[in-house]
Amino acid sequence: MFKVTPNPPDTDPTSPYETLDSQKLHEAAERALDHYLNPGPSIMATPRKPGSMFIVNPELNVETLLVHACESLASANVMATDLVDHLQGTSRNALLGIAQVIMLGELAVNRALDQLDPPE
Repeated sequence: MFKVTPNPPDTDPTSPYETLDSQKLHEAAERALDHYLNPGPSIMATPRKPGSMFIVNPELNVETLLVHACESLASANVMATDLVDHLQGTSRNALLGIAQVIMLGELAVNRALDQLDPPE
């Protein structure tokens, strides 16, 4: 069985902008897209104000902050590695990847600590 198809296919010659209503609809759609996808300069000019619910003591020195970061990353790595034993398949592989990223962060923090206080 053969279906007859014009070559090229027939197209509707009417433009979507022939009526005033369709032009208004297009303009409204553009405004909506601009509102959500192109934030105006007033939004970008507003300075970011971080929340103060959880704040790190600004008087702590860099070494103390790095030590706490290292300990937190080590704990997260242990928790992720322990949880891996309870998973299978792609979830297990994803968590192993997350554990590896945590470990790389821990290694980077340790390297930074070594540069602050080089071993003798």
